[in-house]
Amino acid sequence: MGDDIINFDLPIANQSIIKVIGVGGGGGNAVNYMHRMGIKDVDFVLCNTDAQALVNSPVEFKVQLGATLTEGRGAGNKPEIGRQAAIESLQQIVNLLQKNTKMVFITAGMGGGTGTGAAPIIAKAAKELGILTVAIVTIPFRTEGRKRMMQAIEGIRNISQHVDSLLVINNEKLLEVYGNLKLTEAFAKADDVLATAAKGIAEIITVHGYINVDFADVETVMYNSGVALMGSGRANGENRALEAVKQALESPLLNNNDISGARNILLNITYGQDEITMEEVGVIIDYVQHAAGDDADLIWGNGCDPSLGEDLKVTVIATGFGTNSIPELYVKERNIEVISLDSEQHVTKVELVNDTPEVDPTPIRQTSKPKKQPTIDPAQRVIEFDVNSDVFEVKTVQPTKTNEIELDIQPTTGKPAAPLAAQFSGTSNNKWANLDEIENIPAFKRRNMNIEPSEPPKSTTISKVTLTDDDIIINPENPYLYDNVD
Repeated sequence: MGDDIINFDLPIANQSIIKVIGVGGGGGNAVNYMHRMGIKDVDFVLCNTDAQALVNSPVEFKVQLGATLTEGRGAGNKPEIGRQAAIESLQQIVNLLQKNTKMVFITAGMGGGTGTGAAPIIAKAAKELGILTVAIVTIPFRTEGRKRMMQAIEGIRNISQHVDSLLVINNEKLLEVYGNLKLTEAFAKADDVLATAAKGIAEIITVHGYINVDFADVETVMYNSGVALMGSGRANGENRALEAVKQALESPLLNNNDISGARNILLNITYGQDEITMEEVGVIIDYVQHAAGDDADLIWGNGCDPSLGEDLKVTVIATGFGTNSIPELYVKERNIEVISLDSEQHVTKVELVNDTPEVDPTPIRQTSKPKKQPTIDPAQRVIEFDVNSDVFEVKTVQPTKTNEIELDIQPTTGKPAAPLAAQFSGTSNNKWANLDEIENIPAFKRRNMNIEPSEPPKSTTISKVTLTDDDIIINPENPYLYDNVD
């Protein structure tokens, strides 16, 4: 087995302070693309479990992960295998990073085995060495399958805990921007966008400008910053400044997010043969500051790259966001439960509660026949139901016997009272029998009372006006007949 292990020589002379490490198949393809593109003063490193992919790469620094574990055959789309492989070869990676490394980019395509499992282990090792660690990872295309997508999300969660800054590139966004691409074109475009991100950040440090932005500025912006957003734009012509900054803020690298709310902004402006004017600088800075907000701390610099010709290039890096700045990664899927009407419904059982009071079990002597106590009808039914369902189950409940109470009733010795009908009989039968007698005979005669008639008393003068049966005579003494009533 030892003969199958491929040993690679690791040159250590004149190493750069910036290293770009491609992990797995996707990260390796991106690093190969960057190597062909050329990024100034950057060392490229490949880390893979697939020995064949390492042999075919022109990159100078190579580390085979898990040579004993995988025997050079890859991780089989299993992140745990990639993780164990990285742990096996971790010392080789540490030895490589200890040689004058100040900043490391870790690129990986999330969703597979090696990149998803090994990239977090390598990032953790770099962070523990005090190296500024930036991860640039991609989310797979939707057509690559749900399992690969879920593994990618889990891998991003893991690597985010061990890096200073994390850039996430959504491959699906590339299709929205560039349209329906062919298979090779789609993956090549993903490599191009990933390479642009690494090149844009690295050359801010390595390419000197009149207003220079060095490693210390980049470290200030990206150290322990969490999720980072980056955009790059390039334009020429009369309104090249405005067009370039608009392209940068509408870049697919921004992953459907704007830069509002960022705490730190790193802005780099690069021109070619046509030097930028102060007015163009003001347009770009004002536009970015307005988009980020007045509270954002903006650091900017400029540089010259003759290969741009008449073009103007603007690179914007925004940091200081929370993890939720990538909402599509952390939105919990809704759990939809479909219940068939034909399936067995859950039924909540209803218990019959006996509220009959407890009775002393000591028997009582019974002298009279007690009344029959009501019992439960054997045919009585209890309907059991579930509040969450419209389907009811009818279940017959067995009758339960109630407790009987025996009463001791003592007989009485008194004379029984006459029935009520006998007491009131005859009271109204003869009520109207002697109606004629009552009407024609006075009551005192019917009661045999002797009343003698009396003579009326003789008339006496009581007042000046009297009433008699004699002829009417006007009293001459009436004062009202004269003028003087006195």
